[in-house]
Amino acid sequence: MTVPQAASVPDEAAPAARAMQVHAKPSADFDAKLAATQALLRHAAAEAAPVTQASSLGAEDVVITHIVNALALPIPVFVLDTGALHAETLALLARTRANSRAPVNVYRPVPEAVVQFVAREGRDAMYRSVNLRKACCGIRKMEPLARALEGQRAWITGLRREQSNARADVPAIDTREPRLKFNPLADWTWGDVWHYIATRGVDYNALHDRFFPSIGCEPCTRAISLGEDFRAGRWWWESNDLKECGLHVKPPADDRSPAPQTHEESPA
Repeated sequence: MTVPQAASVPDEAAPAARAMQVHAKPSADFDAKLAATQALLRHAAAEAAPVTQASSLGAEDVVITHIVNALALPIPVFVLDTGALHAETLALLARTRANSRAPVNVYRPVPEAVVQFVAREGRDAMYRSVNLRKACCGIRKMEPLARALEGQRAWITGLRREQSNARADVPAIDTREPRLKFNPLADWTWGDVWHYIATRGVDYNALHDRFFPSIGCEPCTRAISLGEDFRAGRWWWESNDLKECGLHVKPPADDRSPAPQTHEESPA
């Protein structure tokens, strides 16, 4: 079959751009945002344990892990190694595991499930239909995610409202699912993220210097060009309506669990 080509991407032979130099432009209220993020993470550790951070090792996630470590919070981190990650992502994973104060746990798909899927559908199955792509995500991401979250009361993600239309209403604390989801960077801009990385010397994925703002599996991620949507490089051959793998898809409005009752005041 013909693999969809990644059109309109920067020339890979051109010098890489230093993401920090290009993007590190903080909001006027960055210090207040950082304080609110720190307060939210402290709240999660104190009031929602057991809680864990989900990290794809993208820019947002390395910021959260850095804050967790800086505050010495008892929040472990987990990474889904799908078996199809970029070499740059795997290199950062190794460095993160070596240097993080917080434990960094790695979850991988069931090998037999991957082997059977590839034998049945082929290595390029994700390009043939949305259903096959989602089936691949189900094996490589959703099943390991379920194991990573087993026994957890809450989890922490790097979702930001600026990332896409589908994420435009991301709350700081999402109570629409049985398990609490904390999104401590919900109101951060891309400039805020890179300002934190630049001023704190945070290690980050080298792909960001090559115009990859959103990084997933290697077959399903490409660089983007100036003016393209933040997530244009994810599953670029599909419709732009909803570019998600299933990890962060909102439940239907009539199928959302009510917010849990609490006597604690959540941080802003």
